[in-house]
Amino acid sequence: MAIKRIIPCLDVKDGRVVKGINFVNLRDAGDPAEFARVYSEQGADELVVLDITATHEGRRTFTDVVSRVAAAISIPFTVGGGIHELADVERLLAAGATKVSLNSAALRNPQLVNDIAERFGSQVCVAAIDARLDSDGWYCYVNGGRKRVERTLFDWAREVADRGAGEILFTSMDHDGVKQGFPNDALARLAETVNVPVIASGGAGAKEHFADAFRLGHADAALAASVFHFGEILIPELKQYLAAEGIEVRL
Repeated sequence: MAIKRIIPCLDVKDGRVVKGINFVNLRDAGDPAEFARVYSEQGADELVVLDITATHEGRRTFTDVVSRVAAAISIPFTVGGGIHELADVERLLAAGATKVSLNSAALRNPQLVNDIAERFGSQVCVAAIDARLDSDGWYCYVNGGRKRVERTLFDWAREVADRGAGEILFTSMDHDGVKQGFPNDALARLAETVNVPVIASGGAGAKEHFADAFRLGHADAALAASVFHFGEILIPELKQYLAAEGIEVRL
């Protein structure tokens, strides 16, 4: 079994970390650079920093956040939100990001995935997929989960991997913030569908949920936000638990 990664996620709005449930009801959680520093010191393997309301006006604010996070940590971090063209990728990488995450922009312009992979390397391009289990199957959503598109989770994941995305970050909108566990059946199917690492997102509420995502969902990494932000799960304790369960993690 390859080493499994634990990834805290910072959702940033107007320069502050926020957290909600099912993508709504946001509450302020604190300063992103301070969170990043603490997580880096606690042993997080990577970070994800998302500008969740990436309007054109907010880009300068968010670039400043990325620079401050980069200065505070010594681990890789992925940045997402408001990325529409190669110039956006260049700006964020120049500010210190290690990778970029694409969601709505990739669905609207799939060629952008190819372009980023060709220009910067597949390892820089993370395809983020927000999906929900509807009555007719798992479908992708854009605009922060507000609008369904007629692409299924598994077909779209296969396409972005074929186009050069180096990782898939799959968030189950049904599980987001609910703390009842990750969507392990969908994760396992996703792991069979693509030949790139899959990051599980949406549903962490207990240490056992992480173990299940790795064992049952065959995820390569697990991402969480509120359980880390509000001290419900401490990363060092989580990693000790996973190691005791026979799951290989970096201690």
